[in-house]
Amino acid sequence: MDPVTFATARLLLRPFTPADADAVYAACQDVDIQYYTPAPTPFRREDAERYVEETAPKGWATDSDHILGAFRTDNGGLVGSFCLTKRDRGVYELGYWAAKEQRGHGYSAEAARTLCDWGFTALHAHRIEWWAMVGNAASRALAEKLGFTLEGTLRNRSMVNGRPHDWWVGGLLKP
Repeated sequence: MDPVTFATARLLLRPFTPADADAVYAACQDVDIQYYTPAPTPFRREDAERYVEETAPKGWATDSDHILGAFRTDNGGLVGSFCLTKRDRGVYELGYWAAKEQRGHGYSAEAARTLCDWGFTALHAHRIEWWAMVGNAASRALAEKLGFTLEGTLRNRSMVNGRPHDWWVGGLLKP
């Protein structure tokens, strides 16, 4: 699938380019992004380059992971990364991280809502899932703001820093 671009009231959602590596690198120095997402720890410049030059384009090329960067239209600043990852026919997972300085302004909700709407229409999703490590209150608050229903807690779902952690799972059904 060819990558898409969206303009919202305050954001431009577009595919990452190599020129975005510095902004991705800076944002991913945040300890919360490194703890709560699959970002490598420590997050190096090479990781940012791989993400924007290989991971994101490969996801679009294989129609498996639709990754977009969200950028403010007023100053071009990186808000974060938002994606829909195919899990099964008609089922996608919403993933996201937001740069620390961009949190609390509603940008993430604006970007995620746009991506979910696109997933239901263009990708013919009937279900979008959300997963977050228990304790990631900001991610849960955003998912609930978007209308996701918390469906359960998976005990010891994954290892983080050598310890098992529980995860929340939620779902948003096609309206």
